Parts: sequence; C-alpha cells; structure tokens
Amino acid sequence: MHPYVLLAGAIVSELLGTTSLKLSEGFSQPLPSLGVVIGYGAAFYLVSLTLEELPIGVVYGTWAALGIVGVAGIGIVVFDEPIDMAGVVGMLLIIVGVYCVNVLSGMSAH
Repeated sequence: MHPYVLLAGAIVSELLGTTSLKLSEGFSQPLPSLGVVIGYGAAFYLVSLTLEELPIGVVYGTWAALGIVGVAGIGIVVFDEPIDMAGVVGMLLIIVGVYCVNVLSGMSAH
C-alpha cells in the first residue's frame, strides 16, 4: 500500500483516538476509553508501516502537524472551542509547512 495512504490512515486513527480521549472523561466512560486504545493503537501501527518507506522526519512531522490541525478543527466544530485569526494563521502555516516538506523538498523522495 502507498505510504501516504498508510500515513493518512494513521492521522485519521489518531484523530479518532484523541477525540475519544476527550469524550472518555478521564477514562470514566468505557466506550470512548476503548476508542482511545483502538485509535492510538491503529495510529502507531500504521505509522510503523509508513516508516518502512519514508524518512522518520517526514512521517512524524506530517503526522504530528496534521494531527494538530485536525484536532484543533474537531475542537472548533464538535466541541465549540474558540478560534481567532492568529489561530487560523498558525494552522495555515502548519499546513504550508507540511506541503513544503512533502512536495517541494527532496526530504520525502525515495
């Protein structure tokens, strides 16, 4: 499977795990707590597969960066958390950075 498909799966799994962590209320809710374990377990497994084909800096940087932007977006949309213009600009800069590392730079070439 293409490494970027695996990485996308890892990011989605992490987003599910992190959202479940918020919903678990300190692991007092069984179903969301199970979602934490499954989400993070799948995320780490998929990242490990991705690392077989892509450099660790590219993989971890992309995973972490898009995880940050994704979780912030979930917080805004699902949990009605606030955002301001500085937050929007910061998230856009993160996305631009991921684009530069993965598309413009030779770091991800294999």
